[in-house]
Amino acid sequence: MELLLTMCLVSLFFGFCCLFKSFLQRRDQCCYLLAYECYKAKDDMKLQTDSCAKIVMQNKNLGLEEFRFLLKTIVNSGIGEETSCPRNILQGREATLEDSLSEMDETIFDTLDKLFARYPSVSPSQIDILVVNVSMFSPSPSLTSRIVNRYKMREDIKTFNLSGMGCSASLVAVDVVQGLFKSYKDSYAIVVSTESMAPFWYCGKEKSMMLTNCLFRLGGCSMLFTNRRYLKHQAILKLKTLVRTHIGSNDDAYNSCIQLEDDSGYLGFRLTKYLTKAAALALTINLQVLVPKVLPLREILRYLVESRLRKKSGTKSQNLEAVGVGLNMKAGIEHFCIHPGGRAIIDGIGKSLALSEYDLEPSRMALFRFGNTSAAGFWYALGYMEAKKRLKKGDRILMSGFGAGFKCNNIVWEVLRDLDDANVWKSCIDSYPPHIIANPFMEKFSWLNDECLNFVRIDFSKLLA
Repeated sequence: MELLLTMCLVSLFFGFCCLFKSFLQRRDQCCYLLAYECYKAKDDMKLQTDSCAKIVMQNKNLGLEEFRFLLKTIVNSGIGEETSCPRNILQGREATLEDSLSEMDETIFDTLDKLFARYPSVSPSQIDILVVNVSMFSPSPSLTSRIVNRYKMREDIKTFNLSGMGCSASLVAVDVVQGLFKSYKDSYAIVVSTESMAPFWYCGKEKSMMLTNCLFRLGGCSMLFTNRRYLKHQAILKLKTLVRTHIGSNDDAYNSCIQLEDDSGYLGFRLTKYLTKAAALALTINLQVLVPKVLPLREILRYLVESRLRKKSGTKSQNLEAVGVGLNMKAGIEHFCIHPGGRAIIDGIGKSLALSEYDLEPSRMALFRFGNTSAAGFWYALGYMEAKKRLKKGDRILMSGFGAGFKCNNIVWEVLRDLDDANVWKSCIDSYPPHIIANPFMEKFSWLNDECLNFVRIDFSKLLA
């Protein structure tokens, strides 16, 4: 009897120890966002209507058909007059290595300087983990090495360079940090998210590769994270859930967003018609994992019943807009930070998740003011929410985006205190949203659609000289 009692007590003690160990492990796996800083380019780097048209018309490979396509694309892009691009593009010359490095240094060092100034209690020598994501540019020494050298960081810092990840790379970088926090306790981590434009302006005439010139603009963001629980009261966001989906095994999805040379040998980034189908497939798979983690049980049950009835009455659509039909994400999420990659993506995810114009406003305004800043775009939209004083303690934010490969990544954050910093939007937030989201391209260049031009040969490169 005593032996049995002893065995029971030992078993209970062992079980208690396992539970306590599991509790401690979960307790140390928190990921808090302490601060972030977005890049705002100088005024001499603005890409306004006239300067944009001048750059485009310098491309002697383009004809009337291509100019009409570009006009239609830019007019419908959702991009305004305040976006920026590297100086070599504005000057109409090919980028040198110095141009590319200068672009990276200006964006990265500007945001990091401001980040350390914003959070002075953490110095560069205290950083344990550094993750940099730049998809299109990978010099040697690496960009992380340039940062370590500039800020004289410690010899034992863990550095990681992510490339080729596309527009959702900053969410991948956050996942890297979260994973490392499980092994490195009481740590600080910095994520730098930006993109290189200087050497990658497409000079050919393939329409599917000209889209990137219309959408992508200069931008970047640096973020400071920690897993120190005693700093929770200083943090602004806590990572609740992160779900990554990669459908690169699907050939059509893999090739829907890819860097290559066109038939004339010009390097560019091709976006195919399968892109929206790839996005729909990836988002569907991602939501199957994400939804049970963020929505209450009653909403999940309601959706399952309604979706079963819809399957009996109709066919399944492959459109992005149809992915989340009937799903009420607002039952578990208060704010939506859709990647501002383009109006079509924002509209597609908005319709699929039944979001209102109020929900989509931060992403639309980030696109309008700063353009598609690649992986940094999420943080401009987040900054808009904060500047508008939308974010209150306890609110949950969904960041959702796609990336080359093909990937869909979603993160849910919890707001830890009321946020009201105007950040990168400080000088203009009172004028947003504007009454009309439009750019002057159609007003200035509608003459390109005149049918008379079909019978006239024009040297477009001399029109704005």
